[in-house]
Amino acid sequence: MARPIFQRIVPARTPAHERELLPEGRLSGPMPWVIAIMLFLTTLSAAAGLALIDAAAGVGDDMAGRVTIQVADPNPTSRADQVRRIREALSDQPYVRRVAPVDEVELKRMMREWLGDAGMTADLPIPALIDVDLVAAGDTQAVAQLRAAVAAVAPDAGVEPHADWLGAVARLVRSLAAVAVALMLMMGIATIATVTLATRGALNTHYATIEILHLIGSTDRQIARLFQRRIAMDATFGCTVGFLAAFIVIMSVGWQFRDVAAGLLSGGGAPRGFVWDYVALLALPIAGVAIATWTARMTITRALHRIL
Repeated sequence: MARPIFQRIVPARTPAHERELLPEGRLSGPMPWVIAIMLFLTTLSAAAGLALIDAAAGVGDDMAGRVTIQVADPNPTSRADQVRRIREALSDQPYVRRVAPVDEVELKRMMREWLGDAGMTADLPIPALIDVDLVAAGDTQAVAQLRAAVAAVAPDAGVEPHADWLGAVARLVRSLAAVAVALMLMMGIATIATVTLATRGALNTHYATIEILHLIGSTDRQIARLFQRRIAMDATFGCTVGFLAAFIVIMSVGWQFRDVAAGLLSGGGAPRGFVWDYVALLALPIAGVAIATWTARMTITRALHRIL
């Protein structure tokens, strides 16, 4: 009953009487399951890499051009006066897009999440924070001008560009992405090795049949087509099982971490590149079948030229 399903997935160009020359079951042996495991791990690696890249891109776009000004004056009146003067000094600067003081109530709520109720004592000094969005992200000259403007009205205020720590985040994401790519390459090499061994094993098993086919006039191309079709069907089964298992895991993790995750694992709004991320993942099983089929054809063709 499974035969028509596989015939629809992999076009059956080989005549029926030729397909009967390889009578073993299509899913015999460990190859389909090894391919399923490798594609499962490859898909998870690719999804994690894409999620990290999307998250880093979103954070970078939103925060690369932002600067936080901290006014740590313990006197509430003096602190409020410095915040007012900083806003007035920066509001008409051409390199500044927006100046927005952080609400003190919101700041206390954020600090309570880290310190707890016991840490939020009445005498706890809470600095005033001002978020400034620059017109051009990463403009070092604008940052220097902003520092000078702030120092002129509030010499003790601290200026912290978000781009300073975003650089470390970007390097970490690039390193993790490189690890994901390396894992995918290793899985691809392992797939090629598995298909090569399976093809050679099938060749040895059917060596007598191949000799008879040569004697009655079959070409190497016709014989290779038999093995190629069988490997393609096994690879289709393995890639389908591996991809579906990985997709279920991705959706499960995304549902559990929908409030904190980003990229592919986000349960909120669609992130940047959302559609293309899933297109890239859907291309993995197709690429897996193509690689397995090409490897089987190359292996059997070279083997036939060498032994016959």
